[in-house]
Amino acid sequence: MAPPDADLPSYDDLPVTPGAPPGSAWGLWGEDDVLGCLNLLTAERARRAAGLIRRGAVFALNLDLELPDPPLFGRSAFVHNVSTIGSNSGHDDSLSDWNTQSSSQWDGFRHIRHPSHGFWNGVADESHGVHHWARRGLAGRAVLADVGRWRAAQGRPLRLDQPDPIEPQDLLGTLAAQGTTVETGDVLLVSTGWTAWYRALDAAGRAGLATNLAAPGLRPGRATARVLWDLHVAAVAADNPSLEVWPPAALADDDLRRRARTDGDALVEVFVHTSLLPLLGLPIGELFDLASLAEDCAADGVHECFFTSAPLNLRAGVASPPNALAIK
Repeated sequence: MAPPDADLPSYDDLPVTPGAPPGSAWGLWGEDDVLGCLNLLTAERARRAAGLIRRGAVFALNLDLELPDPPLFGRSAFVHNVSTIGSNSGHDDSLSDWNTQSSSQWDGFRHIRHPSHGFWNGVADESHGVHHWARRGLAGRAVLADVGRWRAAQGRPLRLDQPDPIEPQDLLGTLAAQGTTVETGDVLLVSTGWTAWYRALDAAGRAGLATNLAAPGLRPGRATARVLWDLHVAAVAADNPSLEVWPPAALADDDLRRRARTDGDALVEVFVHTSLLPLLGLPIGELFDLASLAEDCAADGVHECFFTSAPLNLRAGVASPPNALAIK
């Protein structure tokens, strides 16, 4: 039986299940759990979050499906095929070579495995899938941490074309300056300003990123995993390409890079995905379009909203567009 929320362990108290990997939340919601921290999106939290809708202002958080263009990380560009129905009575369309992680996305638990311990909760790879998230649905309170705006106000603007690390204290400092309290089960949205910056690039600038990407983001390592876990959020999403800095190894010294090649525990310090997804069961969102929401939050000083997301109901899917809305 899962513990009451008040009894959620701190990061330094993990694991709580005998035999579970160090720094993992395996077993916290049962031996066969496939939802991880999404278990914190309870019906009561969704009901309370609905009360945050005051103006009816709706913010769609998906980027254009065609962006980034060219796609990043060597992913394929899809082809949009439009066909005619019958004797020109209408159209169907299809996507060819579409990668579900080529634009705004949730990283599902099949996306990254821990090299020593496997996938989230020790559940077999093929038993995971975004269909579990889709059939449950995601709804609750979200809070925006406008790190890009806060860093600029501190005289340390994020370098959007560099692997500029967002330290755990940057994240906490942003929340404190906004007067934002993170509650258990929130979806944490981290705004860096990257997608707005990307939209302003010309074709040559975009093409350069596709072959030589460098971008700011959360600093890899246990300190970041600790802060995110101890906030007890249901998920974390950002507007940059990888949530954490890219390339993540850019911040590591030669010795750490060498150890990370063979030591899964050292790899966490280079690539925090290997902690968040397979060990902590914390969903990761990337390339969320947060620009309009961030502008509105800055204007009215309200950094909380009602949040919904409907991932693809794709059996055993690795990832999905979020199909997310923020409503204030």
